[in-house]
Amino acid sequence: MKFYDIFNGDADGICALHQLRLAEPRAAELVTGVKRDIELVGRVAPQAGDQLTVLDVSLRSNAGAVQRALACGAGVQYFDHHAAGDIPQHPRFEAHIDTAPDVCTSLLVDRHLEGKHRLWAVVAAFGDNLVESAVRAAQPLQLDHTELARLHELGEAINYNAYGETVDDLHYHPADLYQAIAPYQDPRHFIFDEPVFEVLKQAGAEDLAHAEELRPEFATDTAALYILPDAAWSRRVNGVFGNRLAQAGPQRAHAVLVTKPDGSYVVSVRAPRSKPLGADVLCLAFATGGGRKAAAGINRLPPQELPRFIEAFRDTYK
Repeated sequence: MKFYDIFNGDADGICALHQLRLAEPRAAELVTGVKRDIELVGRVAPQAGDQLTVLDVSLRSNAGAVQRALACGAGVQYFDHHAAGDIPQHPRFEAHIDTAPDVCTSLLVDRHLEGKHRLWAVVAAFGDNLVESAVRAAQPLQLDHTELARLHELGEAINYNAYGETVDDLHYHPADLYQAIAPYQDPRHFIFDEPVFEVLKQAGAEDLAHAEELRPEFATDTAALYILPDAAWSRRVNGVFGNRLAQAGPQRAHAVLVTKPDGSYVVSVRAPRSKPLGADVLCLAFATGGGRKAAAGINRLPPQELPRFIEAFRDTYK
């Protein structure tokens, strides 16, 4: 019998797995990658009796691989908040899926564990730009303002590390970052005991400074679109930049496009925080799109599709 822990390389995926393994320790093969590397279940070749735990990657994007795992006799435990498609009805498939716009995968794990390691769920929610949900989850923990602010910074820093075309763009491989976090029950101890947080915080600030020099391609009262150049800093910062724009303009939708070497684009969409809907439907209309209601993306938008995307983005958030 073999265990696989399959997780998104962002703050939500890492913190979701960390909560589970603090509560249920076990050795497992780690399967992860950059944030947009979501077809992860197909990387493993499970046998009968193996157990797959899958966190924060779309079931819609992994449906075939999940069905093959179940057919060969493996069990699958699935936690996610993205658009799911058809959810398998199978005795060896355990689903914890909720696509509500105010939840993330770590909050679903927190629900499953009845709040046992909630500090890490708060970190993840901040990293996923669910600020109100993070604050709400933290209320019973009686944190002071400074502690809450530090958890917010940590969530953003972990999330920042997940963005890149390949792991070579990242400061830490997500599996290594998870291993660095794994010994810590309390994220406040991680912040003060490990250099990782300060490395990511400083690097993120430098990348963000580049992005903030850019002007939008267009901006209205309800929507704004930015195009970042083909550069490693662009690929790293686009998620944090999108979140900062969303926080600064809660009535406005934002699209951040990063130019790829072949002239296509990676697209990140943030729905208005005041009405966190529509991002998933917008992005699913394009071949490599997916995500959730409040935030979604397109892994590769061909340059000839850019005018259609801009028109659809404007129409969705007019």
